[in-house]
Order: sequence, then structure tokens, then C-alpha cells
Amino acid sequence: MARARIAPQAEVPGLAARRIATDIVDGVLRRRIALDDQLSGKTAHLGLATLPDRDRALMRRLAATVLRRLGTLRHLVGGFLDKGFPADAPRTETILLVGAAQILWLDVPDHAAVDLSVRLAQADRRASRYAGLVNAVLRRVAQARKEFDSSDVTRDTPSWLFARWQKTYGDATARAIASANGHEPALDLTVKQDAAHWAERVHGKVLPTGTVRTLAHGAISLLPGFVEGAWWVQDAAASIPAQLFGNLAGKDVCDLCAAPGGKSAQLANAGAHVTAVDRSPARIARLKENFARLKLNVETVAADALEWQPDKQFDAVLLDAPCTATGTIRRHPDVPWLKSENDLGVLTSLQSRLLDRAAGLLKPGGILVYCTCSLEPEEGEAQIAALLARDPRLMRAPIAAAEVFDQAEFVNTQGELRTLPHYLPDTDPRWSGLDGFFAARLTRKPG
Repeated sequence: MARARIAPQAEVPGLAARRIATDIVDGVLRRRIALDDQLSGKTAHLGLATLPDRDRALMRRLAATVLRRLGTLRHLVGGFLDKGFPADAPRTETILLVGAAQILWLDVPDHAAVDLSVRLAQADRRASRYAGLVNAVLRRVAQARKEFDSSDVTRDTPSWLFARWQKTYGDATARAIASANGHEPALDLTVKQDAAHWAERVHGKVLPTGTVRTLAHGAISLLPGFVEGAWWVQDAAASIPAQLFGNLAGKDVCDLCAAPGGKSAQLANAGAHVTAVDRSPARIARLKENFARLKLNVETVAADALEWQPDKQFDAVLLDAPCTATGTIRRHPDVPWLKSENDLGVLTSLQSRLLDRAAGLLKPGGILVYCTCSLEPEEGEAQIAALLARDPRLMRAPIAAAEVFDQAEFVNTQGELRTLPHYLPDTDPRWSGLDGFFAARLTRKPG
């Protein structure tokens, strides 16, 4: 009788997607490489070039799910390990996490999740001795699926960060933030015009912010309107700061720290003469490509904002400053595992210097909008209070609820924008939420 042919690992359907997902999660947790850097650009995983679109989508969702629910996964899987995760083969932990995520949250048959995880272990020099352990633990995960309590989303936020949110916002709000971060976000688009039309085209809906939200998955470049340059990807919260300037037609506006360029596109679309500044030549090159697709005229400058010396001052300056990005965890689930509380000191110092520079670029009577995608008050409210204390040329221009689509909860008592990830709720969590953002509007006194 002829023996059945066993396919080599390279031919096993779905194995490459899981291997790359495991590599990428390892890259975040053990080599501290950002998720986005591993998915695109010059530092992207080499295996992505030959991965079919369907497997690429699975890989991205799998890696993101592991990072989004990392604390829960470690707690649940660790409960089946008497001696903890093998210290001499760290990839074993990642393989177990990737396998368990498929069983618990992805539409993957249990046998496929277990078998492919075992194959990943067998292919790794150190993890191969634990292939039997991987098989046994994941089978137990599958058997005990209904008994798992994965509702404590606080496990998926590092303790130092959750403690900060409790102190700043209170326990109930901190838990609401953590819960919102546990859901995969929808795709948000800022459209150049006629949001209702494009919402219909992409099977989405128009949010109060004017953003078009859709649940579309797959290649963004295949969505209607991409080639025509009708829209760009931008979270609903990220679209608000550029709308706080009022009428910009014909005005000179500087966007410091401009990448990825969504706010510059908004400013140009509003009729402003925009100068977009970013210190990275690679990011500037991508900005130029995006502006060309969008058919928007934006002057780009590759320079350090702290050292750049333009030959004029501006009617308006937008500073979206580098920050801990703790408001973007919904979209960037690697953030809490890459950042630490020690990062705050370095970033707040940079933000202060950038604010001083931005104020110096402003004409008398001009408007400065400062924003960060951080939930930490040191990077938002405290920065503005300190700036006003040291620079008497500036004063607040408070934001009214009517300017943020009558979403009164978006505005704090100082008249500053403060969005939180659980805002814009929906009965279907796939449609709900937005990034956590802070923004303040200031004017430079005349004379």
C-alpha cells in the first residue's frame, strides 16, 4: 500500500501566516520593534512579500489580537503551565499565545490552530523540545474555552499605565478605556468632500465628526475613492485638531511634526498654504506621495522643527507633538508593551521645547493648536498650563462644544479637547470608539 505523502512545512496552508505573526509578536515583545515598522517600509518582515492577501490579513489580525489581549492570554495559558513559560525557549511562549488567540478569538478550527502551532515549535531549534507541551496546553485551552473568564480587560494594560489612568480619570473611566482598547477598531476615513456619498460607496456611515467609518478589511488601496484621492485614512479624533482653526482660506499655515500627513491634508483641503515639516526624509517622501495621490498642494520640508529657520512667520501653527501615544492603543496594540513610564520625562521635555518653537513661528494675532494622541495629562493639560505661565504673549482661545459637533464631553473645563477611547459608543462595539486625543487652542496677542 502506498504511504500517504506528508506535505513539507512550506506547503502547509496557513503556516507561513502564523510563522510571520509569531515573528512579529516576538519582534515587539523581545526586540522592541514597533508593529507598524514590521508590517511596512524598509524594516518590514521579508516574508510579507510572498504572502497572499488572505494570509496577510490573517497574519495582521492574529498579531494584533495577541498584542491587544496579551495580558489575558498570558494569564489563561499560564494557568496550564506548572513551571511557567519555558525560559530557555522564549519562542515557545509566543507560539502558545498565537495558538491560543486563534482558539479563543479567531474563526479558526481548533485542530488547525493546534497542529500549526506544533509545527511552528518543531521548526524552532530551541522550542522543538517543547512541541509536546504546545500540543497538550493548546488542547486544554480548546477544551476549557467555555470556562475561561476573559472579561477582566485590565489584565491587558500594564499595571503602571492602568494605575495612571485610575489616578487621572477614576476607576470606572479607566476600566472603560481598557475595555475600548480590547476591541479591534473600524477604519476611519477623512474625505475631501461629500462624506455621505463616500460612506455609501464604502458601505460605511458618517460620524458626528464628519469622518466616514467603515468595517472594510483587506487592502485599503482597493477601496472606492483611493485611486481618485477622495479620502485618506485618519482616526476620527485625529481629524478634530485641524478643524479648530476656523477659516483658513489663503492663510499661511505650518504643520510641525507633520507625518503621517493627515492633518496637513486637512489644512490644504481647507484652502490654506501649508508648509509641512518633518525631520525624517523617509517620512517626507511618503508625505509627498500621499499629497500627490490626493492632488493637494503642500510644501514639504525635511528638517528638525527645533532647528528649522523659515524666512517668515505663520498665520497658524499646528503642533502634533511626539508623545507616548497611549490614546492610540486601539489601533496600535503594541504601544503599552513598548512604552514605559520612564519615556514620559524625555517626551515632555521635547514637547515643551517644540511648544516654545511653535510660539515663535506665530504671527501676532495668529492661532496655535497643540495636540497629542496621549491620555497622560503631563503631555496635554500640564504642558499648556506651563506654556501659558512662561510665555505672556499667548492666551487661551477656548474650544466650545459647538465646535466639536456638540459633543460636550469632548471639552474639559479649560476649554480644551480631551477625547477618550470609549467615546462615540455604539451598540455594536465594532462601530464604536475613537483615539484618545488632547488639543488646546491658543492665540498670540497682537503687537
